[in-house]
Amino acid sequence: MLTILLHRAPARAFYRVEISDNLFGEYTVLREWGRAGRLAGARVNWFSNLRDAVQAADRWRGRAISRGYRLSERRAARG
Repeated sequence: MLTILLHRAPARAFYRVEISDNLFGEYTVLREWGRAGRLAGARVNWFSNLRDAVQAADRWRGRAISRGYRLSERRAARG
């Protein structure tokens, strides 16, 4: 599992992109966004191979960075 956590300091907003595999040999990309202390939004996309999942996650990471998010220094907790 790979997790990329981004944050936008003044608004206490976060954007998380996580790649993981599932029991069916597929890869999922979880995107979660929101503000600290509020309900978060989430979306999951499935991919048949790791390359496509990584390309999609990198594209969403790039979009978040273009909207003012920066990589977080904190590590994401593993569930």
